[in-house]
Amino acid sequence: MASLKFVRSVWESFRATSGLEPRLLNNLRVTAARPGLVNFELDIQKEHTNRLNILHGGTIASMVDLGGSLAVASRGLFSTGVSTDLNGGKVGDRILAEVKCDKFGKTLAFTSIEFTNPNGHVVARGSHTKYVTLAWKDPQNIVEEMNKIKD
Repeated sequence: MASLKFVRSVWESFRATSGLEPRLLNNLRVTAARPGLVNFELDIQKEHTNRLNILHGGTIASMVDLGGSLAVASRGLFSTGVSTDLNGGKVGDRILAEVKCDKFGKTLAFTSIEFTNPNGHVVARGSHTKYVTLAWKDPQNIVEEMNKIKD
């Protein structure tokens, strides 16, 4: 029970001081904790979804980041460290992104992204695989026109 109480206190600290978590994950509930393991749940609401009304990858990424912090907290650390592979700056900084569609097929599209600061230093990278089979049927597609454009 001590682990659960402590992890919940860390979660409350996130809710009180963070810019993102109280806006996106405010209704997240920590349901169990023991050293090295945390369980939580989230009732999916509109703000958690994408334009197809399914859970947004950004919500999942936020839960991965927060969940990692809460798992560290379950070991007794109130200050849970900073992400080494999910970071990018602080208030007032500018982050620049370049995203590439590396491979584009009938079923899947593979993308990669690189985030840099204005000095050109890479601050984060990511990749994303998209299921596009149903997207090919959208009448608003302009794939043929885009194929005519030279890089």
